[in-house]
Amino acid sequence: MTRIAVIGAGITGVTTAFELVSRGLDVVVFDRNRYAAMDTSFANGGQLSASNAEVWNTVGTVLKGIKWMARRDAPLLVNPRPSWHKISWMAEFLSNIPNYKNNTVQTAALAVKARAGLQSMADRAGLDFDWSPAGILHFYKNEKDMAHARKVNELLSQGGVERVELTPDQVRAREPNLRGTITGGFWTESDSTGDIHKFTFGLAKWLEAQGVDFRMGKPVEQLSSANGETRVNGEAFDGVVVCAGVGSRAMAKKLGDRVNIYPVKGYSITVNMPDAISQDGAPMVSLLDDDAKIVTSRLGKDRFRVAGTAEYNGENRDIRADRIEPLTKWVETHFPSISTEHVVPWAGLRPMMPNMMPRVGAGKRAGVFYNTGHGHLGWTLSAATAALVGASVQEHFASKGGAQGSKRGFTFKSA
Repeated sequence: MTRIAVIGAGITGVTTAFELVSRGLDVVVFDRNRYAAMDTSFANGGQLSASNAEVWNTVGTVLKGIKWMARRDAPLLVNPRPSWHKISWMAEFLSNIPNYKNNTVQTAALAVKARAGLQSMADRAGLDFDWSPAGILHFYKNEKDMAHARKVNELLSQGGVERVELTPDQVRAREPNLRGTITGGFWTESDSTGDIHKFTFGLAKWLEAQGVDFRMGKPVEQLSSANGETRVNGEAFDGVVVCAGVGSRAMAKKLGDRVNIYPVKGYSITVNMPDAISQDGAPMVSLLDDDAKIVTSRLGKDRFRVAGTAEYNGENRDIRADRIEPLTKWVETHFPSISTEHVVPWAGLRPMMPNMMPRVGAGKRAGVFYNTGHGHLGWTLSAATAALVGASVQEHFASKGGAQGSKRGFTFKSA
């Protein structure tokens, strides 16, 4: 049977393992952490949001980034200290501004496609991950942002995302607990939310029970590929799929490819709500505040996840108080009934490609594949890109002949 190494046990690595095993391939997953989903897949905003598929490559984003450089609490923060990696990434980001519309439409279409795949995985493995199909509500605080949202909505619609424009009163009717200035909004009923860590960790455990070999706590220190054979930590494999998040750039270099991922730090807080007043005062609908660039998700009865910000500061994983404070204040401003006594802060590094599109498919060398660079949409796009790379791997080895198991598939054990 064809043996494939998957590097990374976050959401993209674990969903990739699922797809490869379902195609009859023998899979070994490597991760430096002791458990699955301990890096970027630990505490993100929780949104499965095709409605947030707009890429960032616009002149407006650049101007805002420059304006916000002096604000430590700004939604977008760029460390001005230069590095070749940052400069090259920024140059490619700017060069992709002409592709903004096309890339937004493609991302939206991929996000819509991913919905059924993720639900199928959850159903097959019997996962409980605080999934809520309550939809996502975008709200805006001024007419300028609302006008831009209408233009974005035209692009999302081309990608198959169905949204409804709302008046201020309709926004408040959707979420009666929301306080503050509201000019209007968009409602996406088909979007949903869930706990990415519970999903990924649970799926990994289920796959392990199916016979997938998870090498946890095993960082990939040796990686090479030549003559159709890949070696991971000295062990031979027929192929490899790199799903290593911000570590993918260094691994790609060892495999003869350039994957220009830059780490963009995001922050979240999880507000634990043991009291009835907080639970009743928290939103049941998932929100996106366009002005503050903050997203929220209700995770079960007693947890409220609030996430946002983008920080270009290299592979710095520090949790900064001045970046967490705006998230806490946002909760207190917009949902004053929620107690912020029990707040758990977190920060993670999003693996961003300059064009804001994930790197999915084959590398230059035979047997080398990538499923990485999803930026802020890894949770949203994961099932679709896993299926794409799974099909690419299967096709490659089927064409070579002798790839046992690549065509007959695999029968999972009952959940």
